[in-house]
Amino acid sequence: MGAARGAAIVTSAEDTWTMFARLLKQTLSALAGPHALQLILADGDRIVVGQGAPEVVLRFHDAAAPRALALDPDLKLGELFTDGRLSVEKGKIYDFLDITFGGLENTRPSWLAPMSDRLRFATRRLMQRNGLMRSRANVAHHYDIGDDLYALFLDSDWQYSCAYFEHPGVSLDEAQLAKKRHIAAKLCLKEGQSALDIGCGWGGMALYLAGVAGAGRVEGITLSERQIARARRRAQASPTARKLHFELLDYRRAGGVYDRIVSVGMFEHVGLGQYDAFFAKCRALLAEDGVMLLHSIVNTGPPAFTNPWIARYIFPGGYIPSLSEVLPAIERAGLIVTDVELLRLHYAETLRHWRERFMARRERARALYDERFCRMWEFYLAGSEASFRHQMLNVAQIQIARRQNAAPLTRDYIGPAE
Repeated sequence: MGAARGAAIVTSAEDTWTMFARLLKQTLSALAGPHALQLILADGDRIVVGQGAPEVVLRFHDAAAPRALALDPDLKLGELFTDGRLSVEKGKIYDFLDITFGGLENTRPSWLAPMSDRLRFATRRLMQRNGLMRSRANVAHHYDIGDDLYALFLDSDWQYSCAYFEHPGVSLDEAQLAKKRHIAAKLCLKEGQSALDIGCGWGGMALYLAGVAGAGRVEGITLSERQIARARRRAQASPTARKLHFELLDYRRAGGVYDRIVSVGMFEHVGLGQYDAFFAKCRALLAEDGVMLLHSIVNTGPPAFTNPWIARYIFPGGYIPSLSEVLPAIERAGLIVTDVELLRLHYAETLRHWRERFMARRERARALYDERFCRMWEFYLAGSEASFRHQMLNVAQIQIARRQNAAPLTRDYIGPAE
């Protein structure tokens, strides 16, 4: 009787494993389209999708990994790759993500929407309760891990946001310069006016406004100690040093009134529950006839939740809002949206440059950190690029004012201003 019970347990385990293998094959078949993929299991068995030689071959290194992936792909794919439990034997992890994310453009199989997704959506505000202390810790988690890392893949001006590729074939440095030029033009900045840069990073945008666009005074604020230190060093070495001031400061504690406000790549860290506070503060800081330019990643679909792997390992407290969540918050603050431009695939191209530059210097990154860190950042850059290329991620430049007549009535001014 005991032997019979043991046989039943083995059969049950085998049936469970067969179910997960079948689930993975169904999922990959739905996502791969015309592409051929192959997964090698820990015991040497293979899951084959498509016809002909596989374009990408993945290998699981333990028996539990496929089950984890099948049950929660949004979290576990990145974890398995980062921890070395899943490796790529042919191609790169970007190739796999490019194929499967491309398949998500037209369909998301129902088995990729488990109960955990509904729970994550329901608790997203709780996960983004970004008070003063938590916001500081969240920023440090990503931006204070070391300037040596960012030097490996950013452009010479340390721009860590979507570039603007005006023409095919331009370099990353040229595209980032074009981004700053495009933003400055939309600010309608006049000689001698004051400007506030909320989330100033390493200071590149503030330096551009003071040195090229003719601002009279530029204040830059960030919560990153590493960024503020570099921004201050750059300011001291600049011919426009007297115009520049950088401070380690939360936007909620900023004071004064400014002719122009710019925020590039910072709004993603605010958190859904703080949108009203953010735009109310911006209104208080903006002059009556002032202009603000908000440059932020947005979701062009319905409201969603932060990818759990990104939230846990890369951007804790971060959230990419739907436009339907941002625009009402601007209206509630008594501000006016005067222009919206979506940059679409510009961020995919930016991330391609970052990923290729990081991979070209991967051994240097490994020497700075370790192999696990390199796998984590490779997955982050690859996954982000594939997401912007195939999913509903976008970048919006939203021009905001307190008065209808603060900005020109047509967009014809942008080209000449650039």
